[in-house]
Amino acid sequence: MTRIKAAVCREFGKPLVIETVNLRAPAAGEVEVTLDACAICHSDISYAEGAWGGALPAVYGHEAAGRITALGEGVRGLRQGDTVLATLMRACGSCPSCAAGAPAYCMTPDGRASGPLSTADGGALEQGLSIGAFAERVVVDQSQVVTIPADMPMAAACLLSCGVTTGVGSVVNTANVRPGQVVVVIGAGGVGLNVVQGARIAGAARIIAVDLSEEKLDIAREFGATDGVLATDPKPWKAAFRAAGGRGADAVFVSVGAVAAYDDAPRYLAPRGRLVMVGMPHSGERAAYEPVIIAALGQGMLGAKMGEVVLARDIPWMVDLWRQGRLKLEALVSGRWPLERINEAIADTVSGAARRNVILFDTGNTPS
Repeated sequence: MTRIKAAVCREFGKPLVIETVNLRAPAAGEVEVTLDACAICHSDISYAEGAWGGALPAVYGHEAAGRITALGEGVRGLRQGDTVLATLMRACGSCPSCAAGAPAYCMTPDGRASGPLSTADGGALEQGLSIGAFAERVVVDQSQVVTIPADMPMAAACLLSCGVTTGVGSVVNTANVRPGQVVVVIGAGGVGLNVVQGARIAGAARIIAVDLSEEKLDIAREFGATDGVLATDPKPWKAAFRAAGGRGADAVFVSVGAVAAYDDAPRYLAPRGRLVMVGMPHSGERAAYEPVIIAALGQGMLGAKMGEVVLARDIPWMVDLWRQGRLKLEALVSGRWPLERINEAIADTVSGAARRNVILFDTGNTPS
């Protein structure tokens, strides 16, 4: 049993508490990863607020990178010392979803409450999102890690564990955006910027960012948006139509968890356009739309969990795009924080000021 520091959620809606907790050794098929960096995702914040329920106490955090420091029996294709991403995508490999090439929707329960973490006195401690990466180390299933180059800056690399893959993947995997199409991205935050990047990489002719902040629209243009529309406009979808030359969007991505954004999203669509649901509202919240319009115009609605990525297929491709300078990673990092200041980093993220705040761990490895 290893003793590590972690940020523990003991009460929903309250600050996380830095504690010393226990982490057991990896069992068969598992790996231990000593973390260099873990970004703060809005999903972590929503869980800590109690938006989706769950057991407490818990350790959240899921957008991580580090180095393998121990291997359980039967692990294949990985070695101690490998630089890896650690993700929430635990896949059994044999359920109907995994067999169909969709590991993001693995149907096998993960047993978070009986995972590798326990409190200092041996009590139950939930491994949030099947990883619990607001901690110095994690023990995860081998399916949750993928190797990356050792020379990647860890603060940037960790974003490939969720934010970048979710945004880019939702464009290329879920929506299958083609060259010449029109894309609308509602919400130009951390994930939204990666949807913009994905649309640029896919060859979209027009990429129209919609946000409440003019500053964020300017940033979206830096990442590839061709146009920006203020969501405060009385009818922003009309401005988007004008920007696209009088036509609707082939794909509209909602990258924020705001129900109001979902209410308006179908208005941006062209006939046969797709609404892609990336941002996740709190449980119980509902959006409204007119099904007769969607039916008459042949439109569709799609969910996009984790960009529907397959780690071994998509991460090497995205790393190569980064090396070519076609996928921005370092520019997404707006703040670097020690674990002890995680509550400040979360507050900064909630304020809307951050693209991505990253927790850095003092491991003595390569610069982050």
